[in-house]
Amino acid sequence: MAQQKNWQYPVAKKTDTVDNYHGTRIPDPYRWLEDDHSTETKAWVDAENKVTQDYLATIPFRASVKKRLEELWNYPKTGAPVKHGNYYYFFKNDGLQNQSVLYRSATPDGTPEVFIDPNKLSAAGTTALGTLAFSKDGKYAAYLIAKAGSDWQEGYVMDVATRQLLSDKLEWIKFSGISWRGDGFYYSRYDKPDEQNKLSGKNEFQKVYFHKIGQPQEQDELIYMDKDHPLRNAGVSVTEDERFLILSTTEGTSGRELWFRDMQNPEQKDFSLLVKGFSYEPAVIDNAGDKLLLLTNHEAPNYKIVLVDPANPAETNWKVIVPEKKEVLQNVGNAGGKLFLSYLKDASTRVYQYDYTGRPEHEVQLPGIGTAGGFDGKKEDQELFYAYTSFVAPPTIYRYDIKSGKTTLFNKAAVKFNPDEYETKQVFFTSKDGTKVPMFLSSKKGMKNNGNNPVLIYGYGGFNIAQTPGFSVSNLYFMEQGGTYAVVALRGGSEYGEAWHKAGMKEKKQNVFDDFIGAAEYLVKTKYTNPSKIAIRGGSNGGLLVGACMTQRPDLFKVALPAVGVMDMLRFQKFTIGWAWAVEYGSSDNAEDFKYLLKYSPLHNLKPGVSYPATMVTTADHDDRVVPAHSFKFAATLQACNAGPNPVLIRIETQAGHGAGKPTSKLIDEATDIWSFTMYNLGM
Repeated sequence: MAQQKNWQYPVAKKTDTVDNYHGTRIPDPYRWLEDDHSTETKAWVDAENKVTQDYLATIPFRASVKKRLEELWNYPKTGAPVKHGNYYYFFKNDGLQNQSVLYRSATPDGTPEVFIDPNKLSAAGTTALGTLAFSKDGKYAAYLIAKAGSDWQEGYVMDVATRQLLSDKLEWIKFSGISWRGDGFYYSRYDKPDEQNKLSGKNEFQKVYFHKIGQPQEQDELIYMDKDHPLRNAGVSVTEDERFLILSTTEGTSGRELWFRDMQNPEQKDFSLLVKGFSYEPAVIDNAGDKLLLLTNHEAPNYKIVLVDPANPAETNWKVIVPEKKEVLQNVGNAGGKLFLSYLKDASTRVYQYDYTGRPEHEVQLPGIGTAGGFDGKKEDQELFYAYTSFVAPPTIYRYDIKSGKTTLFNKAAVKFNPDEYETKQVFFTSKDGTKVPMFLSSKKGMKNNGNNPVLIYGYGGFNIAQTPGFSVSNLYFMEQGGTYAVVALRGGSEYGEAWHKAGMKEKKQNVFDDFIGAAEYLVKTKYTNPSKIAIRGGSNGGLLVGACMTQRPDLFKVALPAVGVMDMLRFQKFTIGWAWAVEYGSSDNAEDFKYLLKYSPLHNLKPGVSYPATMVTTADHDDRVVPAHSFKFAATLQACNAGPNPVLIRIETQAGHGAGKPTSKLIDEATDIWSFTMYNLGM
C-alpha cells in the first residue's frame, strides 16, 4: 500500500491571517484558498487533483471496480407515474444515461413518448432538471434547470400539447418552488449577483414574484419582499382549488412563519398572519372549504394535524384532526380527497389513509423495512402510484386504489444482482449519555461476527432529516465485495421527532458525534469488525460529522470520506446560504456559540503529529451550497498535520456542485475512486 512518506503533496503556503473571536485569536493560515478564482488556488487544485489521480492509478483493481459498477448501474430505472391533465408523467433512465428522461403516456400502461430530455441540454450531461410544475388545466409545464450542479437555476415554460418552449425565461432563481395560479405562477429569486462572487457570495433579500405566461421577467409582479430582514427566505404556494395563497417565511433551516390570503375575499388585499414564527414547523396541507388543514409540531414534537379557521387563527381555536402519536409524522400527502400520513417507526415508513375529518380508513400494506413515497395527487384521482425501496432492493412502483386501499405491483426493476442474497437487520446500541440509537446493517446473508469484517458507517445527523432505508447501486457494490453498509439514525435528524432533532442541535451537537463514535464502538465490541476495517462516510452536514469524528477519535477509523463538508465552523455563515444554518449550529458571531463551535470544528481540531485515517476529501468547483473552501482548507491542514503513513487526498470534481443533478458518468467515476481508495486501504 502506498505510504504517505513516499508521497509528495502540493505545497500549500501559510499566511499570518488571524481572526479575533470574542478575545480569542484564531489563526487561519489557508484563508487564501477561499478565493476559488485566484490563480494560486486554481494551481493548488490542479496539483492536488494530480496527486489524487496518480495515487488512485496505483490501485491495481481500480479498472475492475469501474467495470462492475457500470454493470450494476446499467438497468432501467423508472419512477412512479403522476397524472397532470390528459397525461401520466414519469421519469426513466435506460441505465447509463447521464440524466433521467421525463416521459408521458395517455394511460399508465400506454406507449410513452419523451416529454423533456435533460441529456440534450448539455453535451456532458451536466444540466439537470429541477422543480417541475403543471398548470391546473394541464396545458403548461414550468420547470427549472441547474447547470454544473449549481444551486442557481433558470426557469422555462412549455406548451404541453406541442412540447414547444414559450418565450419565457427566468433567471437567478434559487431555493424556490413553482406554484401555479390561473395563467401564471409564483416563484422566488434573488437580485442578479456580482459575477465574480455568484458561487460564494452571501444570498440576501430573497423576493417572491408572480410570472404571467408570455411576459418578460422584468415585468413580473413583486408579491413579497422583506427589506428589514435580508436573511429571511420566502415562498408562496397555492391550495389546489386556488383559493388560498400561503406565504411561508423562514430565518434558517428550522422554524417557519405562515401568512395567508383568501382570494375569494375581495376585502383582503394583502397577506394576513396565520401562524407566528419561528419556533415551530407549521405547513399547510390543503384547505377544507374556508378552513385550512395544518401540519404542526406546536405542543406536539412528533407532529399533529389541526383544522384552522383563517378568520380566527389563534392556537386556542385550533381543532385537532389527527393527534400526535408515539411515532413521528414525517409527511402528509393528499389525493382523491384523502390524506396519506407517513409515519416513521424506528426510521422505517408506515403509511395510513385518513379522510379530511381525521377518520382513519386504510393502512397501506408495505413489503417490509423500507421507505415509501409518492402519496400525492389531485382530488379527482381514484388511484395513485408510489415507490418503495430498501437498502437491498431498488425502488419498486406500486399502484394504489384509493377507495379500496388495495395495492398491486406496477413496475419492478430488472437489476443485475440477486436481492435474495442480501439482508438488512436493525440493531440498537447505547450512546455515551445512555441514549438508545438505531442502526441498519446491510450485507450479504450469513455474515459472521469474526471481528474482521470490512464496514462502512454512514451518517448525517442534522437539519431534521431522517436517514431511512434507500437503495444505492454504489453501496450494493461494497456489499457484493464482502463489506457491510451501516447507517446510523443519529440525533439531529427527525427519526424520533423534534426532540430527537433538538438533541443534536447547537450546544448539543456533540451528541451527534458521540452517537456515531458509539456505533463504531458497538460494532467493535460485538466483534463485528475492528478499527483497521472501519471506514466512515458522510456528505454536507455528514461531511462535518466525519471531520469531527476523525479528529476526535483518529484511532477508531481506518478510512475517512468527508464529502462536501462544513469544515470551518467559525466562518460558514459568511458564504452563500450558510447564514441559514445558524439556527442549527449557532454562529461564531455569538460569544457563547463560539465556545462550543471551536471545540468540534474539524478544521480547528487537527493537531500536528497525529496519525489520521486514510482520508479522501471530496468536493466540487461549482458547489455554492457548502463552498469548496471548507474542503480546501481542511485538506491542506490535514496534509500538514498528519504524521502517520496513511494517505491524505482531496478529489475536486469539475463542472459539479453539492451533489444534486450529478450525471451518471460522474457518479460512476466518483464511486470508482471512493471504493477503490476505501477497499485498498481496508485491505479488501
